[in-house]
Amino acid sequence: MDRGKAVLGVVAGLVVWIAVVAVAGVIMRASWPAYASVADAMTFTLPMMLARLTIGALATLAAGWVTTAISPRSMLVRLLPGVLLLVGFIPQHIALWNTFPVWYHLTFLLSLVPLTYLGGMLISGRQNRALPASHL
Repeated sequence: MDRGKAVLGVVAGLVVWIAVVAVAGVIMRASWPAYASVADAMTFTLPMMLARLTIGALATLAAGWVTTAISPRSMLVRLLPGVLLLVGFIPQHIALWNTFPVWYHLTFLLSLVPLTYLGGMLISGRQNRALPASHL
């Protein structure tokens, strides 16, 4: 395994995750006045929580995709962005435990590693289809 590519893949995946979440957050605040009015207090309605979970899921898929595009060989490297996100978000979700329903916390936290894997599989499948049959 090329450690440089592995580190670059994980870092790029995490940067993409942050970028997707940040851009989506700006768009949601700008285009959804009701969301913007409650965002700081985090008193979200069900549709708002579902939108946030959807953004998190798309960001996590993108992180897995980018990580695997850069470092496709190692399963550990491919899963590492999801693991790091999980480790990083557990303390935040514990601190916010009473702010959101349990299903929200569990949906977000328990989806990080599997969605990272799935995002990586999306590019892995494409790479395998692009190879001539003699390389499979």
